[in-house]
Amino acid sequence: MIQTYIERHTRTLLIVVLLISVLLRLAASIYLGDQVESLPGTNDQLSYHNLALRVLLGHGFSFGEPWWPHTAANAPTAHWSFLYTFYLTLVYALFGPHPLAARLIQALLVGVFHPYLIYRIGKRLFGAPVGLFAAALTAIYTYFIYYSAVLMTEPFYILCVLASLWAAMQLGDHFSARLDQKPASGSFGAKCVFLGLSLAAAVLLRQLFLLFIPILFVWLWLANRRRINRELVAAALVSGALVAALILPFTLYNRSRFETFVLLNTNSGYVLFWANHPIYGTHFIPILPPEMGSYQDLIPKDLLGLDEAALDQALMKRGVQIIVDDPRRYILLSISRIPAFFMFWPSRDSELISNISRVGGFGLFMPFMLYGLVRSFFPRRPAPPLSLDSPVLLVYVFILFYTLIHLLTWALVRYRLPVDALLLVFAGLALFDLAAWIDKRLSRSPKNRQPEASVGLS
Repeated sequence: MIQTYIERHTRTLLIVVLLISVLLRLAASIYLGDQVESLPGTNDQLSYHNLALRVLLGHGFSFGEPWWPHTAANAPTAHWSFLYTFYLTLVYALFGPHPLAARLIQALLVGVFHPYLIYRIGKRLFGAPVGLFAAALTAIYTYFIYYSAVLMTEPFYILCVLASLWAAMQLGDHFSARLDQKPASGSFGAKCVFLGLSLAAAVLLRQLFLLFIPILFVWLWLANRRRINRELVAAALVSGALVAALILPFTLYNRSRFETFVLLNTNSGYVLFWANHPIYGTHFIPILPPEMGSYQDLIPKDLLGLDEAALDQALMKRGVQIIVDDPRRYILLSISRIPAFFMFWPSRDSELISNISRVGGFGLFMPFMLYGLVRSFFPRRPAPPLSLDSPVLLVYVFILFYTLIHLLTWALVRYRLPVDALLLVFAGLALFDLAAWIDKRLSRSPKNRQPEASVGLS
């Protein structure tokens, strides 16, 4: 039967899934080629490509001409991820300024590790067959194939988010084993270091993830059965120290260039101000149409003389003031961002590749995601009931937090991709149930009257 075959050949099937994942992403890389163009949802790759070239030529983190969002020529910039810029600079230094080389390396790494991490998380939550189904969906998910070949932070960032959640689950299992006086597998120190490095990498790719780290530590405390002991403190100190140590050099670097405190990147102020500008009223528009002007036109004239860091801080204050002045409008505007964030239907304003990715990805799999989410609240025996220390709760909280933070600021489809990655685990659960139902139907057919062992989630 289908379910029995999957369980017996999980390892072989996983290798096949990883091969398919890699081949599809390499094909996307070759299709995008050795040039960097402005494609739907990928304008940032122009910035990363040019910034890496500038760093490679010894000009540091700057652009040779006025650049987005409002950075003067040859002026310092911290708007873009330092870590991803270093990745491109290293590839260009080794292979020459060839975007295709960076695409191929990225596609290979992401093609293997993205579905593999989803498999591990799915296996931990619901068993190996569910993890395999989720990995298979990840391999063919159109958005992930598309963005794996784009020179932006998305693919590596999603990997780091998944690695962070997986590392936290591993530590949670370690705490549970020790509290139950059972032998814990793996080195505790290695788990703490892995968590710290994955958290730091995620933050260096997108500083927004900093906001989730305290929530993750709270879950670790819950996984430790609300006890504060030496192991919990050590896990928090080691992983937290690694995050701080890897951010600090960039903070000092920013201080030397801007002569003011900039923790990591100069983009949160721009985002908050532009996302809540009165020009929207109570209806958010993900990308301003030309008839409404440009984002730069929205910046107050009295702030235009400031450098990038000072302007970001000033816009943060203006953005907060906009919210305080009219909280009702802010709430309605945030609610209006829900369709933009969860958009799954085709649009006349979108190009063909965007419509295909949207409908063939999120639109196709969303029913399975929703079923799996609901289904996960009702685990079947012998699986334990949901509890506050359950790793499923950690995934729920991340999905809710990440969705809420973008509804309150700026909602774009590509910002939802880390949520999609985890929702595919629940889609895998839906496919598992579908396979079980098909098995049950087949076993009742006249040709298959022999009794079979029942299968449930582990």
